[in-house]
Amino acid sequence: MTEVLIATDADAVHADVEAALADESTQVRRVRSGVEVPPAVESSTPDLVVLDLQIGNMGGIATCMHLRHEAEDGRLPDVPVLILLDRGADVMLARRSGADGWLVKPLDAFNLRRTALAVMEGRTGEVARPSAQPQLAGDVNPA
Repeated sequence: MTEVLIATDADAVHADVEAALADESTQVRRVRSGVEVPPAVESSTPDLVVLDLQIGNMGGIATCMHLRHEAEDGRLPDVPVLILLDRGADVMLARRSGADGWLVKPLDAFNLRRTALAVMEGRTGEVARPSAQPQLAGDVNPA
């Protein structure tokens, strides 16, 4: 079974992610703060971590950077991370944090599912607008 860990304190964001990703073969597990993510990853390694940019006192960017540093030092497994951003200007922060993918809210269930699957397959990418096509690292942009 595929396991997705979402970190958000917003019930609406959790509901959107669960509706887009949960099914008979995918379980969505939730924590409400960034500080809860590392212990959750350590206790049961998820196939994907979804981080809301604005969560409690340790936001998505800081949480992603912490996960990356802990993985580099061998203290946590290296897990794919998808960050949910508030605006397009935050893409630079997601890239610098080491995130594998990012989406700008409001969330579109189709793009969320497609991007989450791509990130879990090891491709990195972004969707800058809900109506945009994912741009994955290594893909040639036909435009």
